[in-house]
Amino acid sequence: MQTDWEGHYLDGRTATRQRATIRLLRSGVQIAAESGQTAWWPYGEIRQTQGSYAGQQIRLERGGELPEVLLVSDAAFLTSLHRVAPEVAGRFHDPALRGRRVRLTILAAFAAVGLSALLYFWGIPGIASLIATRVPVSWEERLGESVAAHLAPEARRCTEASRTRAIQEVVTAVTSPVPHSPYTFRVIVANSPMVNALAAPGGYVVVFRGLLERTQSAEELAGVLAHEFQHVLLRHSTQALLRHASTGLLIAGLTGDVSGAMVYGLESARVLGELRYSRQAEEEADREGFRMLVAGGIDPAGMIAFFETLNREQGKGSALPTYLSTHPSTEGRIERLRSLAGPGRPAAVPLLSGNVWRDVRGICGATRPLRRSG
Repeated sequence: MQTDWEGHYLDGRTATRQRATIRLLRSGVQIAAESGQTAWWPYGEIRQTQGSYAGQQIRLERGGELPEVLLVSDAAFLTSLHRVAPEVAGRFHDPALRGRRVRLTILAAFAAVGLSALLYFWGIPGIASLIATRVPVSWEERLGESVAAHLAPEARRCTEASRTRAIQEVVTAVTSPVPHSPYTFRVIVANSPMVNALAAPGGYVVVFRGLLERTQSAEELAGVLAHEFQHVLLRHSTQALLRHASTGLLIAGLTGDVSGAMVYGLESARVLGELRYSRQAEEEADREGFRMLVAGGIDPAGMIAFFETLNREQGKGSALPTYLSTHPSTEGRIERLRSLAGPGRPAAVPLLSGNVWRDVRGICGATRPLRRSG
């Protein structure tokens, strides 16, 4: 076992670095500098200030404000010290532990990744669901207003007055079973060929022209709106945004920061545009939306007919409508809606005549007021 090592010695009085021979003994370190100067360092008076990491020079010090210093480049010096004086070796780094430390560091990194995954897949969804039931309606409304502003800017909104009133009649009929809803439902028609409709928090629903043009009756739009309104009433939209958007939005929802909600409009619009609700949320919105139509005296067959129309388009090789791509399992949902309809349901009064509805669908290209006579 090697006990004599080469290094450098600084006496603490001058800045001169002297070559020195360092001998490890049972009770301390004996130093013989090239100048002939000698020194004795008991282990109890030595502290290690450098050399705990691979590649670092070992630095030992003794004394106060201007200490004596020993510098040794060979990491095996510490290994010998641990063998020569094992009873005091705990004061000094053991190179044999470096491998263990690396393994622990790697293990800690994997643990951090695992905890992050747990937080992402289970923690954040749980927190989002909890917060969504407690955020103020005013916070949801401000967030929904901001989302709608990004999804359907003022310049792209279809607002011809008489046709807008006709669509509002449909909205009023659909929402009549929930007169005490905390939300004021606002349907915005956006001039875009996209076949889609999106429910934003706070009662905002954006219907794109492409979807409106696919409807054959007011009842079909009513079915779409009932489904989207349920996403709002059940706070699916709010939960989804809190779950998928940034932690900043999560904090804004937790604190009820109304002004902060507006900041996340663009991010939330992007999330809603790409969102696929869970199967449970979709089935819940279908079921409760269907009941909403029945309670309002609206024929729920329109809800089924609209999905059948889109499903047929898909079957003919047309591009998959966005509304279907973000609302999974179309055939399964049609079967569930049919089972809800059941036999013997009384006939409902039509919301609008077929001729009137065909005119309403053209709201984005309308240049003259809607005429309902004839």
